[in-house]
Amino acid sequence: MQIFGVDIGGSGIKGAPVDLDRGDLAEERFKVLTPHPATPESVADGVKEVVDHFGWTGPVGVTFPGVVTGGSTIRTAANVDKSWIDTDARALLRGRLGGAEVTVVNDADAAGIAEMSFGAGQDRQGTVVLLTFGTGIGSAVFIDGALVPNSELGHLELHGHDAEKRASSKAKEDHDLSWEDWAQRVQNYLAHVEMLFSPELFIIGGGVSRKAHKFLHYIEGIKAEIVPAQLQNNAGIVGAAMRAAKNG
Repeated sequence: MQIFGVDIGGSGIKGAPVDLDRGDLAEERFKVLTPHPATPESVADGVKEVVDHFGWTGPVGVTFPGVVTGGSTIRTAANVDKSWIDTDARALLRGRLGGAEVTVVNDADAAGIAEMSFGAGQDRQGTVVLLTFGTGIGSAVFIDGALVPNSELGHLELHGHDAEKRASSKAKEDHDLSWEDWAQRVQNYLAHVEMLFSPELFIIGGGVSRKAHKFLHYIEGIKAEIVPAQLQNNAGIVGAAMRAAKNG
């Protein structure tokens, strides 16, 4: 069975059909740059371009980088245009995609759903925290396999700042940090999250997950196990499709 997944990020909008039996992309993903400003209308155009690239006409799962309540209403928009707040994302995207059935889910929650089913979180009980490091920091918290939605732990305060302003991949690039220096910031952030949640496992997702060998060995003093996401940066696409299949 295949369902289409789209992952909206602060820098790119990417998607592909997903093979739900394997938990992997059925075709190579297609990506367009996130427009600036990333308004609802312009981002919806980008989603349509990605879906149309494959000639897809069935159900579509879409991630959003912010809080999504009631399966549709956007409550926060840290890394896209603020005009997203209070937007009915499902109605907007459904209209843009010609009436296709659309499911909207927080981006990190989608990545976590995929990792817990097909990746590093398979069969793990207790508290598991997935963190995606990209334009910001997304989070997904699971307790005995059950998702606690919209946790948004990237906005925890760390040294007087939003944690994602200091420890995201974008922060590494903006401040031209070495992998070791950036890992120190990630370590401080993980220690703060661990103090609050005492997880058994941290899963590190986002684009940096494929470069885990460059920084994970620098992180010390964390009691939880720390592993890279196995689905790497495709986890959001897979999780979006999984949620769409569940809603269908």
